[in-house]
Amino acid sequence: MTDFAGLNERADLRPARAEGRVHFWHGGGIWIGRAQGRTRRHEHHALQIALALEGTCRFRSDPAGAWIDFRGALVRPHRRHEFEVSVASVAQLFVEPETLPGRTLIERIAEADITPLPEPQRLEMATILLRAHQEGASAESMVAAAKQAIAVLAGPVEPQSAVDSRIARAVDYIRANITAPLSLTKVAAAVALSPSRFRHLFVEQTGAAFRAYVLWLRLNLAVEVAMAGESWTHAAQAAGFADSAHMTRTFKRMIGMNPATLVRATSPGALSPAPPMPWPSS
Repeated sequence: MTDFAGLNERADLRPARAEGRVHFWHGGGIWIGRAQGRTRRHEHHALQIALALEGTCRFRSDPAGAWIDFRGALVRPHRRHEFEVSVASVAQLFVEPETLPGRTLIERIAEADITPLPEPQRLEMATILLRAHQEGASAESMVAAAKQAIAVLAGPVEPQSAVDSRIARAVDYIRANITAPLSLTKVAAAVALSPSRFRHLFVEQTGAAFRAYVLWLRLNLAVEVAMAGESWTHAAQAAGFADSAHMTRTFKRMIGMNPATLVRATSPGALSPAPPMPWPSS
């Protein structure tokens, strides 16, 4: 197991870098691969399920607080936090809170900003994802494995309330038009709501402001494009960002990393051993 003793105040720990696979679906996403270093403080729209496939990872929500080791943890949406890991294999699942699995996880599991996962479920989830990854699963099969792992944690019980149908339609509309210019007024009209009523209801139902939600979806699309082999500049353009600088600022604010330090794995099925990872020269 990775030894993190004495790392709380290490000034030489490098910024986070990750190498792996990234896949998204309507309402969620998965990153799986190797990581090392420390993210800057950040927050994102989705719940984050972090699974250490070897050793441990560390989180803290208080910038002056102590780091806490986890083998698996659930981070509530819109909670500022930092993530840290010495070279290790990790899976990160993202579940949007307006989805049924997202609402179920918030109601049943997320007791605090950062909640440790029950070990039996963590182990089962890690086994599912590690097997799929090491077998070189296709994108479709990897997404299926990710959804299966989320179901292990969420269980069969549905949340007490589903998202308002008008907001569900708005989310579908936003997703269908994510690369085009989008305004709150335009989306509100598409679901027959006044802008003021839509603004209030959207925050109430999703936990996110309209603009922040659109940026989150655009960032997901940019990551998907870049991980398919395109440049980050092209990815920013394809996802509807004003320019690559805007995408980079959004990435740092929501993911806590520089996008250049997230790279596609050259050997998708290999996770171990985990030697030190090369760093960009810039």
